[in-house]
Amino acid sequence: MEYDPLDPRVARNPYPFYEALRREAPVHRTPRGFAAVSRYGDVLDVLRHPGTFSSSAMGDVINGLKSMAHAEEGGETLLGTDPPVHTRLRKIVNRAFRPGRIAALEPRIRALAAELVDAFEGRHECDLVADLAVPFPVMVIAEILGFDPARRNDFKRWTEEQIAATAGPPTPEFRAALARSGAERLTYLEDLIAERSHHPRSDVLSELLQAERDEEVMTEGEVGNFIVLLLVTGNETTTNLIGNAVLALLEDPEMLAAVAAEPALVPAVIEETLRHDSPVQLTLRRATEDAELSGEKIHCGELLAVLIGSANRDERHFPHADRFDRLRPRRDHLAFGFGTHFCLGAHLARLEARVALETLLSRVRHFEILAEAERMPSLLTRGPRSLRLGLR
Repeated sequence: MEYDPLDPRVARNPYPFYEALRREAPVHRTPRGFAAVSRYGDVLDVLRHPGTFSSSAMGDVINGLKSMAHAEEGGETLLGTDPPVHTRLRKIVNRAFRPGRIAALEPRIRALAAELVDAFEGRHECDLVADLAVPFPVMVIAEILGFDPARRNDFKRWTEEQIAATAGPPTPEFRAALARSGAERLTYLEDLIAERSHHPRSDVLSELLQAERDEEVMTEGEVGNFIVLLLVTGNETTTNLIGNAVLALLEDPEMLAAVAAEPALVPAVIEETLRHDSPVQLTLRRATEDAELSGEKIHCGELLAVLIGSANRDERHFPHADRFDRLRPRRDHLAFGFGTHFCLGAHLARLEARVALETLLSRVRHFEILAEAERMPSLLTRGPRSLRLGLR
């Protein structure tokens, strides 16, 4: 087997590699020092058993990124902890991201999408990523958290640098840039947390800090870690989902025409995009005891790359898995994870993607790709870095 998640060929198109893994080596020891788990049943088994497969592996990645950036917010992280610590953190942040609260944001989210798409008026082309898919979720998260919208370019730069740091060993120049951004981010968050602690508003950050005073369930460092998590995973997931969905529509003109004529089809397109071209391709776990997957022994302490993107293309679970089928009856994809670590922002990501596509398709009557989409180099995520479109 030749599978290395940092190989540029994998970044361009991982799916042939995933197919070979599922067929020949469903648990494959890679040259990077971890075992790649590729079949749907095995991936689900890992995600649903946090006691055996610990998220501390993601905590190690997060701590490594923070160390490179010299941004030690302190405290535990939601993404890198297991119960009972994860249970304590999730309890409070769940209240801040209740589905009803997210649904109530739709009018404002629509207004932000319209503002961005209105800027296309009179133009003959755009970069869908730079002009819509990137700024839109940044603007939404900034409003939810109560951030200064004028800093949104900084938020996105901090996010992109964190994602790029997972693409391979960084150069000295990139390390220096990451350290500068980490210092900026830490200063901004410390000042903002101090201000909201004394002058709370009706935003998520104020609610989290109020919970700390009332219930003593989150420290300021943990609140800071959660904000960084939202900035990185919240923005990047939605950006990739929007970009991947538009690419799927452009590759099938008949489907594009049907969805443009009937906006009620948009949610089905989004769900199939999540399965067919998952915005998050893998997550990491560490075995806390000996186990077995697909007849292969997993050793206690072994690091696992859990290939969500491969599981969602597993022909054992999804018939004709490589085909994009918006009418596919199964909706049990793993794009947002499963169980304890099911994505907190799943409702928000779905809402943002739906609003973005509905707004775009209602204003623009014809699209064409002007240049091949550039893919973001990343170990963890998949989406276009640039997507130049002709418009009418």
